[in-house]
Amino acid sequence: MAYRKPDAQTQTRHRRRLQIARLEADLAYFQARLELLRAPRSANQLAQRKAFKMLAEVLARRIRRARQKVKEGR
Repeated sequence: MAYRKPDAQTQTRHRRRLQIARLEADLAYFQARLELLRAPRSANQLAQRKAFKMLAEVLARRIRRARQKVKEGR
């Protein structure tokens, strides 16, 4: 059986799924770090918690947008 190159639309869907999976992995990482810093004991830990929380929120928005694009077929 000969290999057939996927069409552009299939490639785009595949890239979107991979992008979402990567973003979800990043989000899981930041959520785990936030759990570890639940009760910060220093100013540095407090700053880390703030940064990780902001990054997690940004990633969650990016995931929502990427999923919406998949639903819309873009």
